[in-house]
Amino acid sequence: MAKVKRLFKSFSRLLLPVVFLIVSAIMGSAVWLVHKTAEPMKAAYLVTPEKYGQLSARAAQVTAETWGNKDGSNGRGWLLRGSENAPAVILLHRYGADRSHVLNLGVKLSEATNFTVLMPDQRGHGESAMVRNTTFGGCEAEDIASAVEYLRGLKTPLQSPLVGKHIGLYGVELGALAAVNAAGHDPTIKTLVLDSVPFDSDHLLASSIGKRFPFMSNVTSEFAKLGTYFYYFDGCYKRDSACAAAKTADNRQVLLLGGSDAPQFQESTQKIANCFPNTTKTETKTDLSPSGYNVINASLEQTEVYDQRVIEFFRANLVN
Repeated sequence: MAKVKRLFKSFSRLLLPVVFLIVSAIMGSAVWLVHKTAEPMKAAYLVTPEKYGQLSARAAQVTAETWGNKDGSNGRGWLLRGSENAPAVILLHRYGADRSHVLNLGVKLSEATNFTVLMPDQRGHGESAMVRNTTFGGCEAEDIASAVEYLRGLKTPLQSPLVGKHIGLYGVELGALAAVNAAGHDPTIKTLVLDSVPFDSDHLLASSIGKRFPFMSNVTSEFAKLGTYFYYFDGCYKRDSACAAAKTADNRQVLLLGGSDAPQFQESTQKIANCFPNTTKTETKTDLSPSGYNVINASLEQTEVYDQRVIEFFRANLVN
């Protein structure tokens, strides 16, 4: 019996370092996957206000702005000032894109409504990103609150508040998840247009990994979910579902959009429609071709149809 115990102890001493190395390798791989995916691939802006301003007088009025976020970092975006006491709309791009992807929509929205329009780069996105890593909708929701506060501080030349009572949010994928997370905490966010809404941050992370590392993406995404507990140890990674956030957004007007160009988000977008309270009016259109996820690559005619759908919803519902 004593020999068996000694043999077992010897075996355990041999095995434990191997187990430790395996667990460490798994943890390290998981954190590495999150780290790589949290830093989206960078590209030059598709178009800048300076170039767009050569074709559009309204685009020539766009200004580059910065403001403080609640965690001490800085946000930045392009701003189009609207009429005094008119609503404001914040346009939020998807993962891997940047503010230039919503510039055309922002200019059209401003021309059609005279609302103030803010087009931020989300965390980890845009040229020389001011915050290095995205948090897949967690801290991005807090950044929206900071952007709203910035809009509230805008003044007219006579030092009256520029923006009226209500704010609208438009978001695609990452932007949509951040928008619904933010809306429940701010009743002045009255109108939401949400395109290709993920179930939660894990769903968005898995989709992003699938694009970045397509080989065995189902396996790597599960590793990455584990890695988020270490990489986002500060709690900025939001683990609640978009549905849970939607349940707190009462007395709003919501337009849910999706399409076959982003099939991974069609089901989640359809399901969130049932999560909003009965006091919130929702419209759903998830058979678009394309949705806002790929509208940047669509024809001029398709882009115009999509943009007008969004603009008309804000014009009809975002009023003081």
